[in-house]
Amino acid sequence: MRGMWRALAKLDRVGSWADSALGFFYPEVCQICAGRRATKGEGYVCPDCWARPDGVRFIKPPFCNVCGLPYEGDISGEFECSNCREMDLHFSHARAAVVATGMLLDVIHRYKYSRALWFEPFLSDLLVRAAKPELECARVDCLIPVPLHSMKEKEREFNQANRLANRLSAATGIPCLNRAVMRVRDTETQTQLTRNQRAKNMSNAFEATGRGDVSGQRVVVVDDVLTTGATTAACAKALRKAGARDVIVWTVARGV
Repeated sequence: MRGMWRALAKLDRVGSWADSALGFFYPEVCQICAGRRATKGEGYVCPDCWARPDGVRFIKPPFCNVCGLPYEGDISGEFECSNCREMDLHFSHARAAVVATGMLLDVIHRYKYSRALWFEPFLSDLLVRAAKPELECARVDCLIPVPLHSMKEKEREFNQANRLANRLSAATGIPCLNRAVMRVRDTETQTQLTRNQRAKNMSNAFEATGRGDVSGQRVVVVDDVLTTGATTAACAKALRKAGARDVIVWTVARGV
């Protein structure tokens, strides 16, 4: 089975061969419910699964002006949540396309850890729909994906943030600097850590490489999910140290 994932990952890099392989292994059926038609262009996610109670929920105001955490109810004006008031985030603001619901987290987990690359059009479409209109008005200079440690990227065989950032770059025309930052520590997985533990775990985890000048630039850090902001804040800190004028963050999903 692992050999099949590797084969598909390699085929995905050569265009039409990937389409043929995915069509062979996975007919045009939703990879969530396995009961309805869904095409490769839809990322094999059908409209009914989009509309599930735990399906796609685009983030709309009100939300925290810094980290983008959505809130229900009537809140007038801009506000900052308690998490942001207590953390040194190093980015000016973060935004996400959708709420990290159960279905979204399942898709992202399968995409990252099981090489389910057929979900990429679905995930990148969510990101582009939300981010493109905002970035067209923001006058940003470049996109920078959050890097994996070299050992982890070798094991996984791809970096999901890199691929999503490339898709966003193609949709917006904003250049993507894939190697401007490197992860210098192979950090512990963040999943089971508290907010303070996450911040400590990510401390000094990134360094600018010099492979892409960010001095005086307004940059966008791209990742798949933002929870407490510890990872993107650590990446933003390295970019600020390298001279970035401003750092904002865009992710596909926002944990709540």
